[in-house]
Amino acid sequence: MNALPTPLPRKGTLYLVPAPLDFGCDEAPDLQSSMPMGTLLVAARLTHWVCENAKSTRAYLKRVHEITPLTLPIQAQTLLELPREVHKKGDHTGNFDARPLLDAALKGIDMGLVSEAGMPAVADPGSSVVRAAHDLDLSIVPLTGPVSLLLALAASGLNGQNFAFVGYLPQEGAERVQRIRELESLALKTGQTQLFIETPYRNLVMLQSLLQTLQHNTRLAISSGLTLANSSNASASVKQWKQKPVLLNNATPAVFAIGR
Repeated sequence: MNALPTPLPRKGTLYLVPAPLDFGCDEAPDLQSSMPMGTLLVAARLTHWVCENAKSTRAYLKRVHEITPLTLPIQAQTLLELPREVHKKGDHTGNFDARPLLDAALKGIDMGLVSEAGMPAVADPGSSVVRAAHDLDLSIVPLTGPVSLLLALAASGLNGQNFAFVGYLPQEGAERVQRIRELESLALKTGQTQLFIETPYRNLVMLQSLLQTLQHNTRLAISSGLTLANSSNASASVKQWKQKPVLLNNATPAVFAIGR
């Protein structure tokens, strides 16, 4: 009689866990105002994490625990940080092998991937971990939560059927102006909305560059402090922007969009 084949050990699932968009803000709103309860319940039962920053992840888990108890105390959880070079150069090019970070999942333990704000691997590190999970034949489950890019796009009044996110624009003035002109040309020619972000303390510099460079009839939309009490969404032609006082918080993350 032939022996039955030994079943393969169960592999863990990688959950992509969004974080609230209030990272670094002085007054954080109630977590349930922006995070679905289903996402918080999954986060509460996970005990192994790949994260952007262990300190901010512990702070997030503390807030989760206030709503639904964690399976393990925060001190007993395993938090693996992505390397510093991933934060500086990104990990979407395939140069970083994240498979060793997922050893626990190969042993059957469910894991979470989390960034400091928003959806991991979208305008944040983490794509290398997701790619590694695919290579290791792990199940990957993205959970629902706030994604600043889509919230800003929805609030912009610009083309939501054809859009591109282009990350950060160059910091050097001449290079930034050239890039703005390239994106404007693409947006006006194809109708494709161009989305980009900036480090909060450079919001005003970016806005000044946009108003000085873009054509009068190009539409510019800016969303700031999304999901927060002081959130703002404004969309108008460059000519209209120049005719009104600009109230843009230089300490709150903003998403910029240009189109027609």
